[in-house]
Amino acid sequence: MPVRAKLAAAWTSLMFLYIYVDYFQLFKPGYVDDILVGRVAQYDISQTFVVIGITIVAIPSLMVLLSTTLPARVDRATNLVVATLYIPVSVYNAEGESWTWFYGLTIGLEVLLLAFILRNAWTWPRRTASPATLATGLDDEPHVTPQQA
Repeated sequence: MPVRAKLAAAWTSLMFLYIYVDYFQLFKPGYVDDILVGRVAQYDISQTFVVIGITIVAIPSLMVLLSTTLPARVDRATNLVVATLYIPVSVYNAEGESWTWFYGLTIGLEVLLLAFILRNAWTWPRRTASPATLATGLDDEPHVTPQQA
């Protein structure tokens, strides 16, 4: 499977986790009541809070697209940087939480997905361009005709 597809799938999986963790948080006793009075955890719900929240979710969402469209060298570097920055973001979500099993599992899964992204971006095959391989991308396999197979 091409590296680009693996990276896009991993970012997509991370986004599903983000969505479902936020959804299942609503089942914590008192969570909805806190939202109704304008608080999430220790933060007041404000425009700044919501903008930060959408930014935290938008970046991995965009990584699904960027992982499939950026030039290979830029894509590799972008995945390495963003995944590295998102490990502390994921771990920070446990700050002050009492549901250790729930957050431990979800943060553990998020960090495993980010480690998978880092590993695949780090080990992305690099090839030098030659006349025989100019038509292929840096993460594509060379074209094989039926006679060669």
